[in-house]
Amino acid sequence: MRVLQVSAEIFPLLKTGGLADIAGALPQALAGVGCQVRALLPGFPAILQALQASSLVGEFRTPWGDTVRVRLGQLAGVPGGDGPLSAYVLEAPALYARPGNPYEDAQRRPYADNHRRFAALGWAAAHLAHGLDGDWAPQIVHCHDWHAGLAPACLKHWPGPAAGVRTLYTVHNLAYQGLFGSEVFGELGLPAAAFQLDGLEFHGQVSFMKAGLHYADHLSTVSPSYASEIQTPEQGCGLDGLLRSRREQLTGILNAVDEAVWSPGADALIEHVYTPARMAGKALCKAALQRCSGLGEQADAPLFALVGRITEQKGLSLVLAGVDEIVAQGGQLLVLGSGEAGLEQALQQQAVRHPGRVAVHLGYDEALAHRIFAGSDVTLVPSLFEPCGLTQMYGLKYGSLPLVRAVGGLADTVIDADLATLADHSATGFVFGPFTDAAYQHALRRAFALYGKRAAWARVRQTGMRQPLGWAPAAARYLALYQRLFQA
Repeated sequence: MRVLQVSAEIFPLLKTGGLADIAGALPQALAGVGCQVRALLPGFPAILQALQASSLVGEFRTPWGDTVRVRLGQLAGVPGGDGPLSAYVLEAPALYARPGNPYEDAQRRPYADNHRRFAALGWAAAHLAHGLDGDWAPQIVHCHDWHAGLAPACLKHWPGPAAGVRTLYTVHNLAYQGLFGSEVFGELGLPAAAFQLDGLEFHGQVSFMKAGLHYADHLSTVSPSYASEIQTPEQGCGLDGLLRSRREQLTGILNAVDEAVWSPGADALIEHVYTPARMAGKALCKAALQRCSGLGEQADAPLFALVGRITEQKGLSLVLAGVDEIVAQGGQLLVLGSGEAGLEQALQQQAVRHPGRVAVHLGYDEALAHRIFAGSDVTLVPSLFEPCGLTQMYGLKYGSLPLVRAVGGLADTVIDADLATLADHSATGFVFGPFTDAAYQHALRRAFALYGKRAAWARVRQTGMRQPLGWAPAAARYLALYQRLFQA
């Protein structure tokens, strides 16, 4: 099965969130079940610099008049099966040759031409599906999130069908929809009929997300629970009606962990490796993390950690309201991430209020993230909503018990430590329901109570670390879905 994976990011070359982790791990997993995968990526500087042995396979003219060259090569550092991942990269300096974040400028303002930058990605997918590379054409075009949302629309409105090509559109986070003013529609190269309710139009705007949801042959999300939740008004972000109408073409496939990258027994980024059978390195990692973060080096103080975007979606209001509870109980809090300025400032103020107890590192540091999972006792993911979540899986792998809200992939991956699950040894973390300070802080107190029972804590940690979280099951499900689509 020939698969073209279309995304804006890919780990380890360019990452702003979990999308990059999935885009970097899925091709190799699919290769393991017999797929031939090639990636299609924008020519951001970090991606072009990693493209080796490349050759020009063709070029095309965008609807607004730019020429985009398409190069094929291998991405150094990104596994694709027997060697580095083969990738088509768009060479268009006017669109992509910008430093830093791929979507925003230095002031965190979205680039004014983002509609062009990612429409070019969609049209490139359509050109490749129609034979731009005379030596290879995909059978499945697998599009990830809003950045690739225009690709199914471009394929549907191409003059003449691409014989046998099917599209799969995966929603990683429905809240980020790629919305643009209606005035940009004329630049996208689609017929006027596409700008309507049964198309890209969303409350008078152009929605790249809706384009993918409407035009793709099949839809998927990154967890079974999220597939159900986005069909409701509460989590459908205004698109729940469309998603309910396509429920028969919607599948939830749980994301997984790249165990070649995230494994405490072989992680070169942590100070001391350890395994479920040999846990001594975990305590050493905790001491090293406390030292480097400015926290008091206290082995008996439970260390709570949050790694990710600092936004309301991730439950930061709950985390802020619970700081005093953690400190009063003798715990510590460490945060790594960036996001909303007001929340960042509030976290920094808590670090000033509680020196040695609360530490905040703004920005993102991949190596530090690994050290945090290795050195912490509890991974906090108290999200308002969560399509899948990877940090709770990293916490499980590294023996940092997840404390999560029962939504999306969090509900699918963490088993609450209650009397029954502690008795049958199936518990893997702490789960709470309502998005309230009271519910979250009750979960914190339960974590402290279990931490005081060291034998029980060790059993729960062992259970979590032994969970099968690798890509093989997900790859098998994607392959079955591809085959079903291709045979339809």
